[in-house]
Amino acid sequence: MTSPRTAERLSRILAMLPWVIAHPGASVDEVCERFGYTRSTLVKDLELVFVCGLPGYGPGELMDAWIDEDEVVVDAADYFDRPVRLTPAEALMMLAGGMALRSAGLGPAALDSAIDKLQRVLLPEGEELAVELESEPDLVPRLREAAADRRPVEIRYAALASGRETTRVVEPWTVFTTLGNWYLRGHCRLAGDERVFRVDRIRSLDLTDGGFEPPDDTGEPVVRYTPGVDDVTAVIELRPEASWVAEYYPVEIVETSPAGTVVEFSATDPAVAARLLLRLGDRADLREGDDVAAALDDLRRRILARYG
Repeated sequence: MTSPRTAERLSRILAMLPWVIAHPGASVDEVCERFGYTRSTLVKDLELVFVCGLPGYGPGELMDAWIDEDEVVVDAADYFDRPVRLTPAEALMMLAGGMALRSAGLGPAALDSAIDKLQRVLLPEGEELAVELESEPDLVPRLREAAADRRPVEIRYAALASGRETTRVVEPWTVFTTLGNWYLRGHCRLAGDERVFRVDRIRSLDLTDGGFEPPDDTGEPVVRYTPGVDDVTAVIELRPEASWVAEYYPVEIVETSPAGTVVEFSATDPAVAARLLLRLGDRADLREGDDVAAALDDLRRRILARYG
């Protein structure tokens, strides 16, 4: 399954390339400002699309992408000038995906219009396409209603790593599903900042009095981890075959090279990083993090005692 971070990166690349092609001479600053890049991430994305292209993969089908002094250049990619032609199967998949987003309460207002237009084009008169999703957890409709009514909720929440329960008041912005789980995203008054909570870790839920005003732009709902002041941080070097960790987990990328990727991994419990390192084996090395090293040694000893 494609991670939210990968999907976001691909969407940005596919938006950036046609614009650069249509605006010859665009500067690095222009592209960065328009698409939310830093110079380093723009360089990485251009390196990713360099010599990508259509099947056949001869010189005539491969793109060139580079920075010439301060100019962003994309060449040999004329097929981005043409409208995308979807097959009937691809169009139905797009329609089904849009309907699934709408049923999950994640679609913007413009999605309804797009779904109606696709239905008129793809489905014969009187025919319908049914999209059935797995049943929602019991708390999801209540959380979605609280978000719509701008009512804060008081939840008793069990942390994923430690299982420790806390009671906190959350201003719900949105409820969404990704990677097989449902999440609540909003402002946590206990933390004083934005947080994302797994719905299946909410032990109780009560509406509170009063209301709240959500931010004008809450951004895309994605699962991300916000390190706290008491978190444990580990610096981990990933071999190329373990590079998926940087896409799947909310980490900070320290450096990249052909030999691998170095990331900074934060968690409330050192055992979280220790379990990941044990799973990766010789595909990763712990560079920094004494607490994580101690937790990893303890985990290894307990496994050996149980199975050795």
